[in-house]
Amino acid sequence: MNLFQLSIKNTIPTLLNELPVELPKVESYKPTGTGESPLAALTDWVTYSDGIRETDTMPGWAGSSWYFLRYIDPNNHQAFAGKESLEYWKQVDLYIGGSEHATGHLLYSRFWTKFLFDLGYISWDEPFQKLVNQGMIMGEDGQKMSKRWGNVVNPDDVCAQYGADTLRLYEMFLGPLEDSKPWNTNGIEGVSRFLGKFWRLFHEGEKWAVTADAASPEELKILHKTIKKISEDIPQMSFNTSVSAFMVCVNELTTLKCKKQAVLEPLLILMAPFAPHVSEELWSRLGNAESIHTATWPLYYDQYLKEDSFSYPISINGKTRTQIAFATDADPKEIEAAVLQNEIVLKWTEGKTPKKVIVVKNRIVNVVV
Repeated sequence: MNLFQLSIKNTIPTLLNELPVELPKVESYKPTGTGESPLAALTDWVTYSDGIRETDTMPGWAGSSWYFLRYIDPNNHQAFAGKESLEYWKQVDLYIGGSEHATGHLLYSRFWTKFLFDLGYISWDEPFQKLVNQGMIMGEDGQKMSKRWGNVVNPDDVCAQYGADTLRLYEMFLGPLEDSKPWNTNGIEGVSRFLGKFWRLFHEGEKWAVTADAASPEELKILHKTIKKISEDIPQMSFNTSVSAFMVCVNELTTLKCKKQAVLEPLLILMAPFAPHVSEELWSRLGNAESIHTATWPLYYDQYLKEDSFSYPISINGKTRTQIAFATDADPKEIEAAVLQNEIVLKWTEGKTPKKVIVVKNRIVNVVV
């Protein structure tokens, strides 16, 4: 342990037990000329019975580098946090910030955490279990939004025109969270139309149209495919692909004219983190008294995801000439017989008996003439 560590180790417990020091009023904030702070010029205040007060106060970075530890146990007057609380909460699970903080807050947070670890106050030496640096939303001209460039988009204006849910979805849809991406006013129109289409799943014109009918296998397959995708995307913070999955789902359910509560209610829960306001309104109209944000997250079941058929590429002498759909449990001999009777296959084999037919289950059929 070096002298600096020893000094801090001996000082921290003492400071925590002292009453707060009230700073004096300062008439002049001019530099002292010695490199010290203006407080150093107040000799009567600096000098007191137990010694000389420290006048070089810590910068804002110091407090912002370990605040999360104090949050753990904010009413503790003996330490910045008790051992039991520290061991229960430990470090931050997920920190989302920007790369512009790397040489400021993030660097100092690691320094303070490792410093407190070395002194034995905490049992971990990294402040965050997972760190994600989000990209920046650029102006439509590809430059950083700035008053200087006149390319700033005011979120309040976007919310007033399109609503907060549209803004949220659009920003997620722009691209991967970690990437910087340019704003595109035309793009937000598409997201707005999508939300309108989602709303219309529950309505016929202005009339509420949700039914209690049982869901069809095709509808359940669409729903459970979406549950699986969103449930996998959220932990990976792949929000842009989640929005894409919602768009595909809504299009498919619209084609099927699905208005069934058994399908729409779980879909609504999936949508809630992405479009909370629209989701809450529709959830209420479904007759739910509690908030949608307290609802149980839906689970997907593999039994609904199984494909009933597979479209086999039919390759003749190494070149794909057509595709033929067969049941996924079809017997290879049945597939071979049907392929050899197909008009397109007969055309390309020119009536010749194939030397070999290779059926790769649910993959491809190779015909060698």
